Amino acid sequence: MTRFVPLALAACLALLAGLCRADTYPSRPIRLIVPYAAGQGTDIAARYLAEEMGRELKQSMFVDNRPGAGGNIGTQAAARSAPDGYTLMVGTNATHAANAHLYTNPGYDAQNDFEPIGMLGILPLVWVAPNGSPASTVPDLVKLAKARPDALNVALSTTTCRMAFELLRQRADTALFPIDYKGSAQAVTAVIGGQVDFMVDTITSLRSFIAGGQVKALGVTSAQSSRLLPGVKSVAEQGVADYELVGWTVLYGPRGMPPEAAQALTAAFARILARADVQERLLQMGIEAQPRSTEALKVFLTSERMKWERLIKASGLKPS
Repeated sequence: MTRFVPLALAACLALLAGLCRADTYPSRPIRLIVPYAAGQGTDIAARYLAEEMGRELKQSMFVDNRPGAGGNIGTQAAARSAPDGYTLMVGTNATHAANAHLYTNPGYDAQNDFEPIGMLGILPLVWVAPNGSPASTVPDLVKLAKARPDALNVALSTTTCRMAFELLRQRADTALFPIDYKGSAQAVTAVIGGQVDFMVDTITSLRSFIAGGQVKALGVTSAQSSRLLPGVKSVAEQGVADYELVGWTVLYGPRGMPPEAAQALTAAFARILARADVQERLLQMGIEAQPRSTEALKVFLTSERMKWERLIKASGLKPS
């Protein structure tokens, strides 16, 4: 009988070791919800992130596109998923700051339903004018607008562009008229053709037109000049105090994830964002990496939610 004791003990130890390995996070593939269609900018960045996170965590991460309702459908799905660390999402300034004030019932609480894991980066915008415009800087734009109140118009293609416009109207006390377009391509065509006086949109949407001499850059909307458009000062650096409005992308998990999962994800994300090759690749996608600690990220997100709420209410946009 005694000879079976060592065998039984060995079997128990092997079973315990197997259970421990099974409980080590992550022990199975991780789903990354993207609340936008495949092929869009956020999706491309998310797929790159999934690839790098998979390598870092030694476990596969796959993208699950859930587009619709301005990002609300995918974000809702992420909020309602089990908080076990095996469903994450890529959120943006739309899903986690603007939509609460653009939709009567987005179906989730951006602040209370999610835990931020890490910030992929910001997407600065840039103000541009036709090459024949007398304005070459933001102060020129402001001077022209004050000389001709309500006579000058600005092409806008997204809610983010609209808020960048609203912020300039507030901070510089200018009377500019917004004109909405269905997309950046239509808007920049109108600017190049001289039908519109100014435009504000993401640097990625406009830098080829700037490089090609079809429009001229007046100022970027980040707090400081951007690596995406070297040599162009920010609106704030040109004298418009407290002007900063950017798009951003953040990795989130549902609120209530196990501490070991949250810690593993945060650490892996931080290691990835610290790499120069990752930062350079993101820059090529139009994202300026801005690594932040968890606490600094929470402060940033709280500030952004308040800023977007304030701007949307001031713009007169009504929730749908």
